[in-house]
Amino acid sequence: MFPSENPAPLAPPAPQHPDHAVSRLRTQRLAASAKPFLARGSGGGRCAGCRLVASHCLCGLRPQVSTRAGVCLLMGDIEALKPSNTGWLVADVVADTWAFPWSRITVDPALLELLADPQWQPYVVFPGEFVEAERVVTDLQTEESSDEATAPGAKKKPLFVLLDGTWSEARKMFRKSPYLDRFPVLSLQPEAVVSNYRLRRSARENHFCTSEVAALCLALAGETHAANTLAAWLDVFTERYLSVKGWTRLDPGSETHQRLQALAALGGQGAGEGEGEDAAGLIPRVSRLEPAA
Repeated sequence: MFPSENPAPLAPPAPQHPDHAVSRLRTQRLAASAKPFLARGSGGGRCAGCRLVASHCLCGLRPQVSTRAGVCLLMGDIEALKPSNTGWLVADVVADTWAFPWSRITVDPALLELLADPQWQPYVVFPGEFVEAERVVTDLQTEESSDEATAPGAKKKPLFVLLDGTWSEARKMFRKSPYLDRFPVLSLQPEAVVSNYRLRRSARENHFCTSEVAALCLALAGETHAANTLAAWLDVFTERYLSVKGWTRLDPGSETHQRLQALAALGGQGAGEGEGEDAAGLIPRVSRLEPAA
């Protein structure tokens, strides 16, 4: 039997499923669910790596940067299952990202272990107007680490605890998580900044998403390149997500895509590097802190 003169093209290889904290939490949550979670628009099938339909997959554009700071996501019940969740984008970019399901009744021992790790200084990121004034900080502290494995005089690394859920869920998490009470509350107050978040509606003005909050935290920690990369990653994801919905036309050569590619070309700069990089791509886009949807 002779081969066809016009053989069908080979299908592209399936994207690698990202092995990060939010992806693993999603897998655990699906396994524990009594019935399948069907997100709106899932009829066409979604890429397991980026949660977009195959025609709009952006796995090949996923950036990689190194950071000194870490992120701890406390996630609402179904946040990890939502295709529009932006905590997933944080885990894409920030290698030291942890994700835990929040519960009023139980606490994951691994979460308590992480918060007690002497190499980290946890900051609960939440609006200061809802917190006792003595707990609120607007800048990072410089406490020395008590970890014997670190060099003498080494400073603790910032660990940003983000409450990933709706505004009502975030308030509940904050009020009913006594294990967070001993940590400072970081209230972000950037000036002249507006959120660019467009994937979900919010009942509150000046609301912005988990990914934007994380980018602001990275910028505050002096990790400008990582902050700008995360902001650009959110913009590309948003552009493609809305294109799937038919709201915009997909343009892989758009200014948004070019900005992400330019940042990727800079390479994964080490923690604390990138001081000369302009943060204008991030800072004018995010307003005051609100817990993210």
